[in-house]
Amino acid sequence: MTQRRFAPAERRRLIVEAARSVIVQRGLAATSLRDIAAASGVSLGTVTYHFSSIDEILSAVVVAESERFYGEVVKAADAEPEPRRALTMLVDPLFSDDADVEAHWRIWSDYWAAVARRPEIADAYATRIRSWEACCARVIRRGVDAGVFAAVDPEEAALKLAAYSDGLGTQRAQGTSGLTAETARAWMGEFTGLLLAR
Repeated sequence: MTQRRFAPAERRRLIVEAARSVIVQRGLAATSLRDIAAASGVSLGTVTYHFSSIDEILSAVVVAESERFYGEVVKAADAEPEPRRALTMLVDPLFSDDADVEAHWRIWSDYWAAVARRPEIADAYATRIRSWEACCARVIRRGVDAGVFAAVDPEEAALKLAAYSDGLGTQRAQGTSGLTAETARAWMGEFTGLLLAR
């Protein structure tokens, strides 16, 4: 059986897609380069030609996941003139019982655990993976300027929202009893209200 030839960028993309699937199914700790190669339908050598380590693959998976999961939401929130509605557009998709949302939080949970052990893996991609947080800051700034939100520092408030949502998402990914998607949305709304209420 001959292997189909792809341009290097396309081969990398296919490896990242396969890696995402394996990480979602097994978790990062149980994922090896061999697993990713098998899921990609390529040799281990092909994987290591494109990526020097599992950390590099994980970073590529997280960048692609961030762009895929948040891309359209960020565009829509930036285009929405009413700040409260824009913020709701950013927050609402974060928590549901949808398999894609659950997979997203499994990836993020594994990623933040890896970053806690090796902080340097986040440095190169910090701007690209924090697109949701950056959009929150822009929306909050618009709301503060319009007098709709309390006079908070937009970047600090956005970081608080990101930290809180990451915490809820991680708890959900770990299967914390009683933390349903509906509860997570309600708590996120409550926290947002407390943070930004005038």
